[in-house]
Amino acid sequence: MQKVIYTVENQVAKVTLNRPSLHNAFDEEVISDLIKCFDDAQINQDVRVLILQSEGKTFSAGADLQWMQKMAGYTHAENLADAKNLALMLHKLFTLKKPTIARIQGAAFGGAVGLIACCDIAIASKLSKYCLSEVKLGLLPATISPYVINAVGARYAKRLFMTAEVISARRARRIGLISETVSEEELDEEINAIVDKILKNGPNAVSLSKSLVNEIQHLPINNNLMDMTSHTIANARTSVEGQEGIQAFLQKRSPNWVNKDD
Repeated sequence: MQKVIYTVENQVAKVTLNRPSLHNAFDEEVISDLIKCFDDAQINQDVRVLILQSEGKTFSAGADLQWMQKMAGYTHAENLADAKNLALMLHKLFTLKKPTIARIQGAAFGGAVGLIACCDIAIASKLSKYCLSEVKLGLLPATISPYVINAVGARYAKRLFMTAEVISARRARRIGLISETVSEEELDEEINAIVDKILKNGPNAVSLSKSLVNEIQHLPINNNLMDMTSHTIANARTSVEGQEGIQAFLQKRSPNWVNKDD
């Protein structure tokens, strides 16, 4: 059985964790498969949106217990190589040029919270729950920490990292880990609505908008930043896509990136 299923249809890539009997826990093979999926989505011109999801009742329980047992017997050098591969996978997801949406049902524990934090949008079941449980094992959420901190802020991240408490979907949304909560039956409907909105927008503009946030969020608002953002919008206005979008608006027609069948 494939541990990760990857499909591309109607400009949407779906990456599905497929270990429901093990609560979609991940090991080195899953991490390697995810890297391959994210690499393909990055370069595949047929992909405009990526959805990260899972089979079964649980989004993901985090690290596989057998994998953790194996790692306990690794040397420091072997543990370092293994951790770097996990860090690489997370970075590829976070820096993917296409919009990413996490679809969450059930529980998300440990590293699974990191996967969610790496995604641009996270839509979750109202009954889902979350826990950064590493400290219970004498470990810490090191590789996922930059993304979780980016999502929820430093102060709340400290609490979650140190307490290993389980939080509800309502609290996860309040602190910024989750974008929206709906009933489990409405998950696909809500995600499809978001995908439809994205596909109506300029592909390059969407990608650059995502990059813009990552690039400038921690920069001071000064002359250098104003100059950079001015160049950015000037480049967009004079680009092929920008010109098409403006002309389509003025001519009251759909731009050429919109599927005429929609």
